[in-house]
Amino acid sequence: MKSISTPIATPKISSAGKMPCKSWSLPAWDSCPSAKDSEGKPVDACHYCYALTGAYRFPATIAARAHNMEDWKVPGWTATMVAKIGKAKYFRWFDSGDVYSLPLAHRIYTVMKMTPNCQHWLPTRMHKDPIFAPVFARMNALPNVVVRFSSDSIDGETVEGVTTSTIIESAEDFVPTKGESLCRAYTRSGKCATCRACWSKDIKVIRYALHGHKVKEKWFV
Repeated sequence: MKSISTPIATPKISSAGKMPCKSWSLPAWDSCPSAKDSEGKPVDACHYCYALTGAYRFPATIAARAHNMEDWKVPGWTATMVAKIGKAKYFRWFDSGDVYSLPLAHRIYTVMKMTPNCQHWLPTRMHKDPIFAPVFARMNALPNVVVRFSSDSIDGETVEGVTTSTIIESAEDFVPTKGESLCRAYTRSGKCATCRACWSKDIKVIRYALHGHKVKEKWFV
């Protein structure tokens, strides 16, 4: 009789050169239910999704994110992710995609809790689904975690009462108030450089200047 081998989790970690850390990501749009309005069309902010353009369209990039979509369900994924993060000081969840599954959210919470020396940043639109509220609250209660609720707006409207992020049409003459940060990566070829505002609990609002080209509608399928 042939023995049945147990699947081994093999998460694909992203190394975006513009960020100061590694990331774990999923296919944009396919894992983004809250990026869609009531008619299934992209919300305003997601019309400009960078994760559906450029290098994100390379076959190897697409394959890695598709792999992660199934790999997180494999027993042992949590422990493997903890080992992958290792001694890293910073980690970003989802440079593409979103935490579309409640069981996935709980697994990510465990990874965050087991890596207290790493600062985690998780941007998400899934805050619009109330079933995620308890796990996001548990994540944000950890001293090393910032869950940023992404606004659907491109006019600067924010999600009130939480750490959030939003898009503004122009950064010209914009002056952030206390507790806000204007992302200036657009002045540094898209690079974070020394900025770590997105990982800071003290920064309640991150404002990103609108950038990139409008995504072709055919990609929203």
